[in-house]
Amino acid sequence: MRHKKSFNHLGRTSSHRSAMLSNMANSLLLHKRITTTLAKAKALRSVVEPIITRAKSDTTQNRREVFSLLQSKEVVSELFRDISVKIGTRPGGYTRILKTGSRLGDNAEMCMIELVDYNENMLSSGKVETGKKRRTRKVKKTPSTAKTSAAKEMPAESKVIESPEGESGIGE
Repeated sequence: MRHKKSFNHLGRTSSHRSAMLSNMANSLLLHKRITTTLAKAKALRSVVEPIITRAKSDTTQNRREVFSLLQSKEVVSELFRDISVKIGTRPGGYTRILKTGSRLGDNAEMCMIELVDYNENMLSSGKVETGKKRRTRKVKKTPSTAKTSAAKEMPAESKVIESPEGESGIGE
């Protein structure tokens, strides 16, 4: 039974799990979006969000603690330089998990985990539409458009063409 088991062990030893989550956190902070399984994304969220919260205040101690988890100078400097500035006013919830379906090989649930403030598509499409647009199938015809639409409906082969001598014939 699973009584008193507080987190998903992901079928790995403790050292393997911490190394994997550290590498995934590095990738997420560098690329702002990664694709992984749903279980790993949920475990990663519980690792990354406290790191980003700690990066809001740029002190030497916070940099040392974040570096002890991430083990990458480039990621730590980008986190404190760029990400913390952009996320500084947000009170929490720095990541978003978007489900993308199942993997073909083993049918595992796949998802994308991304930093919320870095998805430019969702930020630009934040416009809220007011009212519902009505669509109709009927086309209002004015007298000038009725003549042109009747000429368009007649097939080209069946048009009657009169010759200059007054004889009528079928057009080519």
